[in-house]
Amino acid sequence: MSVRLKLTLSYAGFLMVAGALLLTAVWVFLLRYVPERATLINPDDGPGNGVFPVRSSLLDVFAPRAAAVLAFLLVFGLVGGWILAGRMLAPLTRITDATRLATGGSLSHRIRLPGRKDEFRELADAFDTMLVRLEAHVGEQRRFAANASHELRTPLAISKALLDVARTDPSRVTGELVERLHTVNTRAIELTEALLLLSRAGQRSFTHEPVDLSLVAEEATETLLPLAEKHGVTVETGGDITPTTGSPALLLQLTMNLVHNAIVHNLPDEGTVWVHTGVRDRTVVLTVENTGEKLTPQRVSTLTEPFQRGTERIHTDHAGVGLGLAIVKTITHAHDGTLTLTPRSDGGMRITVELPRTQ
Repeated sequence: MSVRLKLTLSYAGFLMVAGALLLTAVWVFLLRYVPERATLINPDDGPGNGVFPVRSSLLDVFAPRAAAVLAFLLVFGLVGGWILAGRMLAPLTRITDATRLATGGSLSHRIRLPGRKDEFRELADAFDTMLVRLEAHVGEQRRFAANASHELRTPLAISKALLDVARTDPSRVTGELVERLHTVNTRAIELTEALLLLSRAGQRSFTHEPVDLSLVAEEATETLLPLAEKHGVTVETGGDITPTTGSPALLLQLTMNLVHNAIVHNLPDEGTVWVHTGVRDRTVVLTVENTGEKLTPQRVSTLTEPFQRGTERIHTDHAGVGLGLAIVKTITHAHDGTLTLTPRSDGGMRITVELPRTQ
């Protein structure tokens, strides 16, 4: 049976039970105040005197009328229950239609259920919110697939062109050709490894271990200090002990990406990177801030998408593959944290990673 039919039968059954109880109460009330027999006295002492069964006579009159009332309540309950159930379940029909559209691939449809806020309205609003996030996620995945295909195709096309040139021109210097092929293949390998890391982080296929984020930040800055010195960038670190849980390798990769990104997107001379860790009530915070060119909030909001870059990198020997902040975002979400990007008024950017705190 459909839910509408079940509700209709429930309404009609409840109405029948309520009617039967009411009629029973009326009958009990009548029995209490009506005698079983009554004597009819004729004032003239004529032959009309006698004793009559009052209750049996009352039952003969009451029973058919009670049955008629119950029959009316049954019909009224079925008809009224069917109409009432249909009106109550109408929002559910709209939600079902929207679900079917979403199943067919139409994620732009929204329910937008009108009326007061009740259980159906909350369900519809939650479903609309899910559709918004799902549509954004699908769009992001499509852009990611298109960009990944383009990024992977580029080094392969360059390698093919170099090999074609070498085949048609045997006198070409092989050392230069080998060096260029090595550079192109290195970039392709880095891109593939970044894509694999992005996939593993998104699947949360790692073991949670106690991690001190301040030690991770120190290790990352020490590792990248030669790169910073090479390009004249000063790295300043500081902060408190920041206990959290997660994958030490992934959190190190997250910090390395942030610091590396801050170094390569900096001023050509006398740039600065600030790395700070702190503790809040229930979270620990890693902040990486750098000088650099001015960025608009609109531009900053797109930097966590794959293959997006804020500015042209000053140091072309560390061009990267455009997945640094995308990997940071994925690792942060995999650790139930939040990532915030804010442009600095003097140029550059401040990136904050907030993770759950452990005691």
